[in-house]
Amino acid sequence: MIYVMSDIHGNMHHFRSVMDQIKLQPEDTLYVLGNIMDRYPDGVAILQELMAMPNAKLLLGNHEYMLLQSLDRATNRSLDEDEQVRSLPRWQRNGGDLTKKALDALDKKEKQRIIRFIKKLPLFYELEVNGKHYRLIHAAPLELFPAHEQSYHNSTEYAVWHRLELEEPLPFETDTVFIFGHTPTMYFAKEIDPMQIFVWKNRIGIDCGSGFPPTTKWRDLPGGRLACLRLDDMKEFYSEEESIEEWLARNYKEAKLKWQQP
Repeated sequence: MIYVMSDIHGNMHHFRSVMDQIKLQPEDTLYVLGNIMDRYPDGVAILQELMAMPNAKLLLGNHEYMLLQSLDRATNRSLDEDEQVRSLPRWQRNGGDLTKKALDALDKKEKQRIIRFIKKLPLFYELEVNGKHYRLIHAAPLELFPAHEQSYHNSTEYAVWHRLELEEPLPFETDTVFIFGHTPTMYFAKEIDPMQIFVWKNRIGIDCGSGFPPTTKWRDLPGGRLACLRLDDMKEFYSEEESIEEWLARNYKEAKLKWQQP
């Protein structure tokens, strides 16, 4: 079986809930389309668990990219001077303060192992399931970068940050289904609460706001949860709900969650 999830955002409660439901077997494959970390406290622990799984395949997300810009010397040196200064505060404002705290608690060898792993993450996967061709991306396909290169420093930044519009043309329009995270599905279906997987023509959005509060409205946001899609039969899995009281007791004071950038 082939499973796809995205944008866990350090939420161990959501991650455990979905993993308990799908009961991943050694012959299965789990694809995670980036943004494993930030916003909630357990992103590093979840990443370490996924790194140890031979049947888990990960993509680079914009939050992992912000980590590299902030903590990896080679990546940081590739930025212009203004970006070098802004990289760490921007990451921390977007929930990276929790991830940095967890990384700093590790020994130097393990911290560097994690950074090296993140640097090697690809920007997309292509696979075929039941005769259908899929492109798995975090945010946007690289083929469209030339049309947007004035807005981004490089193609990697574009691929992990650009927000696809519903009617934005995609490459391979007729025979490829694009599955992506990054943009919570509330932006495509504002009336749906809690968020759910969104299908539109040949694109499927699966970021259902795991970095958001739970499925009781909070600050006018729709309920957030972690989604997982099984491509073999298109079955959808969602993390179990928790009450706003449980969430506040478990996360809010520690996480100090930020909402500026999904």
